[in-house]
Amino acid sequence: MRSLARDERPEELPAALEGGRAPNLAALAGAVREELGEEWPPRIYGERVRSLRTRSHPLPAAAKNARIEIHHTLLGVELKVGRRRVSCPDLSTARYLAVFARAGCVAVAVPYDISKISHLADRLEQGFERALLVGEHVAEGRSDAFRKRLRRFIVEEVRREVEAAGAGEAVPQFKQSTRQRPPRSI
Repeated sequence: MRSLARDERPEELPAALEGGRAPNLAALAGAVREELGEEWPPRIYGERVRSLRTRSHPLPAAAKNARIEIHHTLLGVELKVGRRRVSCPDLSTARYLAVFARAGCVAVAVPYDISKISHLADRLEQGFERALLVGEHVAEGRSDAFRKRLRRFIVEEVRREVEAAGAGEAVPQFKQSTRQRPPRSI
């Protein structure tokens, strides 16, 4: 994964930004999605998370400028979304859910295998932050209001694509055949 330097202009972006008219928000968000490629958070969610065995986890609806914080309490780790708190079993799950809370999702799929959550949380956090940084880079030289609208559009696009992938079932079906030995013949 390479980081985007301040003076460096991505190769794919000039083609998307050329033309006589100023590009609209959808075109700029599309350029951000193309630049990120496999690091685009909804793509990670769709390909890496939804392919695993998961359970649905609801998130509280966040207000417009709600702060997303992770708190360590005597009872464990909590994710605070605005004024509401969500109890989490560990820090990696709280980090994982915080990415989706920042995007405004109301339900997401959480992998059953807790050893995979930390790696996925890392990739999703990096992808989300990189999407916002590339969005800032694309909107360079524009007004603050336009940059805020582009940032909001990118976050909404992430939310829409994650919700389109779905959160799965609250309690997935388990295999009932847990027998490990073949039946004995008499």
